[in-house]
Amino acid sequence: MSHKRIPKRKAAIAVGGAAALGAAAILLPNANASQDGAEGTTAAPRTLKAGDASDLAGRLAGLLGDAFAGSYYDRDDQQLVVNVVGDDNQLVVQAKRAGAEVRQVDNSTAELESAARTLKTQATIPGTAWAVDPRTNKIRVTADSTVTGERWDTLESTVQRLGSGMATIQKSDGTFKTFASGGDAIFGGGSRCSLGFNVTAGDGSPAFLTAGHCGVAVAEWSDAQNGAPIATVDQAVFPGEGDFALVKYDDPATEAPSDVDVGGGQVVQIVQAAEATVGQGVFRMGSTTGLADGTVTGLDATVNYPEGTVTGLIQTDVCAEPGDSGGSMFTQDGLALGLTSGGSGDCTVGGETFFQPVTTALEAVGATLGAGDAAGGEEAGGEGAGAGEEVGGEGAGAGEDAGVGEDAGAGEDAGAGYQPGAGADDGSGSTETH
Repeated sequence: MSHKRIPKRKAAIAVGGAAALGAAAILLPNANASQDGAEGTTAAPRTLKAGDASDLAGRLAGLLGDAFAGSYYDRDDQQLVVNVVGDDNQLVVQAKRAGAEVRQVDNSTAELESAARTLKTQATIPGTAWAVDPRTNKIRVTADSTVTGERWDTLESTVQRLGSGMATIQKSDGTFKTFASGGDAIFGGGSRCSLGFNVTAGDGSPAFLTAGHCGVAVAEWSDAQNGAPIATVDQAVFPGEGDFALVKYDDPATEAPSDVDVGGGQVVQIVQAAEATVGQGVFRMGSTTGLADGTVTGLDATVNYPEGTVTGLIQTDVCAEPGDSGGSMFTQDGLALGLTSGGSGDCTVGGETFFQPVTTALEAVGATLGAGDAAGGEEAGGEGAGAGEEVGGEGAGAGEDAGVGEDAGAGEDAGAGYQPGAGADDGSGSTETH
């Protein structure tokens, strides 16, 4: 995914493989969904785009107060489903009038948060993760392949003590680890990561967001392997309350537009940062695996990486591989949602991937995400976003421009993820990818 920097060259990104082509094929401008129910039927759920559903969820959370127990987006019906506890019929009526599908559930937000605190206290085990799943009104706990023996017994018994109606537990075949790349490749100190989104720092200087585990590892970054540094880390958080870093361009005249390169010369203009919604369809671009799509499956996720615990992440079923960290998660209509952090699995068998929310990162570092020229229409989702042959076809497939050339992400710049000692981009074993 390219986040142009002028006059430096723009790294070409590989968008290869059937998964990438499939994702590209559905990265189409979608017709505006109806934003209002039929007249006289205010109690009927409204048809909403995912971004509008997220906004409505935020408003209803404030309206319902303690009765609000989470929400999710039903992609099939294009409706917001809101969980409500208690028997206050007036609140239910108000939520329905606002356009949501209302569902009565047993577990309140406070009870779910209390259960998550118990997990943190009693089961903070490397290789585990948990997040609230509003579709089941439970906490979904995941353990990777390293959680065995006594550690599995501890985790399982803790979940059981929470009660069958409070949490579920599942196994992942992979191993939770930080990825690192996605978008344009950036290099520093023998490591490789990816630029997430270009932003404007609080002092007005051009900068970009990337993964925090990249920012704490290396202070200076280049846009070319073995090249001169072009940007310096200003702030970085990892592990702890997030996985994000603000990196300022050394040249204050750098032009850093807000867009994402989806391959084949096509870009998606980024309009604004937004909150993710469970059930929302999303795209991820990575310099290792190209374009991939999937669904948000959990919010406020806690992940116990080998390096430490990270909280407040977005959980998804979008695939990713080593070399994809720091890259952008976004929607087809130009909403910036997340920065690739880590996860398990790969783009062959699938897995779980976690993202740092962009909104939280921007607030923490005091930066803003510029809208550039993206106002919607063709630039935000039309010709620029590409589809069919333009994004997933001849221009973006396995040809010289998007496949295996020097700049394409499958050759010298391909990387292999955050695996110290592996992923030698220059054939010498000297470059680690994050």
